[in-house]
Amino acid sequence: MCFGGALVVGQIGFRYAAPVAGATVSITFTLAAWLALSPFLLDLTAWHAGALALFALVGLFYPAIVTLLTYESNRQLGPTLTGAVSCTAPVFAVLTAVLFLDERLTWPLAAGGAVVVAGLMLLMTRAPLKNAPGWRLVLPLSGAALRGIAQMLTKLGLVLWPSPFTAVLVGYTTSAALMWGVRAAVHEGHARLTPGGVLCFVSVGALNGGAVFLTYCALDVGSVAVVSPIVATYPVFTMLFSALFLKTETLGGRAIAGVTLAIAGVALIVTARV
Repeated sequence: MCFGGALVVGQIGFRYAAPVAGATVSITFTLAAWLALSPFLLDLTAWHAGALALFALVGLFYPAIVTLLTYESNRQLGPTLTGAVSCTAPVFAVLTAVLFLDERLTWPLAAGGAVVVAGLMLLMTRAPLKNAPGWRLVLPLSGAALRGIAQMLTKLGLVLWPSPFTAVLVGYTTSAALMWGVRAAVHEGHARLTPGGVLCFVSVGALNGGAVFLTYCALDVGSVAVVSPIVATYPVFTMLFSALFLKTETLGGRAIAGVTLAIAGVALIVTARV
């Protein structure tokens, strides 16, 4: 729900801020929140240098680069298509988890993940577009690949140091530093920011930050093959929120069918684990 809501609020924010400026505000605000919470949630008793390095490595591209790709895709393609193409993230996450984490992918889990992706792709085919997406599909697809790899690397780090809060704190620290460097280097027009944009992207930061932290908590106790497809259902919420607040969606038969498939896939995954 948080990931889906962030896409919708971000779509509103693009009226008042450029993607680079918006991403910098959202990530910096989230880092400030994590720093404020660190005296209460940061536990260094089980610290591990290798895990710390993995969390920092993930922060180089997630959320920073993934956020930029998502914002730009959101601006050019809209929130529903961006969210729907991003549903391919579980494919990259599960494949890399099988290769590098030796996760066992059972047929029920594979079938459930495939049903989730199929349902979300069905949502993509009815997303409203004025023009064919063309090469612009590279934006959300690249973001999906990096998000999937980030989930695998984070899971590896959490095996070494089971601290989801440390993972988000270190990752956001790296991402915030990268974003400020990018913002300093871009053309002035790409750094456009108004007070309305600050408010919107602070909200985006709160939603995305909460979503990332909850995802890492789930990865700490569950496998990538289970967590990733369930997290990927956020386009369902993007569609619902867009229909309610942006008035850009109509919930027709294809939309209902896509949502039904996605829910059925999640149910299959959960049942397989039970």
